[in-house]
Amino acid sequence: MESVRNERSVYLNGAFVPESRALLSFRDSGFVYGDAVFDTARTFDGRLFRLKEHVDRLFDSLAYCRIAIDLDRQDIIDATEELVRRNRPLLAPGEDYWVSQRISRGVMQLDGEPPIQDGPTVLIECTPLPLRARAAMFRDGIEAVIAPLKRIPPEALSPNAKINNYMNAMLAQREVTAVRPGAWALQLDMNGNLAEGIGCNVFFVRNGKVQTPRTDYILPGVTRGAVIDLCRNNGIPVEERDIPLHLATTASESFFTSTSLCVCPVRSLNGRPYLGSAGPVTKRIMGLFADLVGMDYAAQYLSFLRDGQTRTGF
Repeated sequence: MESVRNERSVYLNGAFVPESRALLSFRDSGFVYGDAVFDTARTFDGRLFRLKEHVDRLFDSLAYCRIAIDLDRQDIIDATEELVRRNRPLLAPGEDYWVSQRISRGVMQLDGEPPIQDGPTVLIECTPLPLRARAAMFRDGIEAVIAPLKRIPPEALSPNAKINNYMNAMLAQREVTAVRPGAWALQLDMNGNLAEGIGCNVFFVRNGKVQTPRTDYILPGVTRGAVIDLCRNNGIPVEERDIPLHLATTASESFFTSTSLCVCPVRSLNGRPYLGSAGPVTKRIMGLFADLVGMDYAAQYLSFLRDGQTRTGF
């Protein structure tokens, strides 16, 4: 491997190279058409969490998009673990990584010209988690607002595949930011029920029961699945169901789950407040999740809270 002092490495098409030397063609189909898939795990105290589940979902996304690679699941796991091992010394104290595998169909071939690359582009990279930017969310909770743009229906594009093209979600977030700076967007499905946030799943607590949208219209998050299991194993009633706006706005608590946030309380929806910054059920689930990952992840975020820091959006 080429090495550059104090620079993170990436895995690119079979080689570990410094980030500054990881070059992609402007003709890569992932850049030109968004013809690519990805998945993202995270570390806790430098240790990867549920990497196999993330890689399994990555291969499901590859199959859905009909992108074939010469690597198997274990190859991707091994390369990811090796990359984290190389980059771990560059973590600042108290920090952790997002760790993403990004795979495109590869470089587009021009008629009559020799190919400049054979096969898909395979990239694995580490990005420090935005602990400072999101620290206040664990003090105050997240403000959520229903976006005017609905989630793309599964008849057009499966929400169960993690595909690079996030334009629908990003436009939804920008519409919300334009009227409520700092708020996170929630999208409805085409039937008018709650679907998901931007890179996160949503849960509601009503009469002591935890409820979350069915997977028909959402990406089934790895953290979402872990939380459902924690509820079932610890006597917390939980169900997957359609959630109309009325149910969401009359719930007593709400929280988001995602790879980076883990479990983070939602303090309000469309300006309607929930029980403080986190209700009792949400707090219990946050504690159970911290036990599962072997780390007080909320305290990790809060340790980066700067004096005077305000609420920060997506």
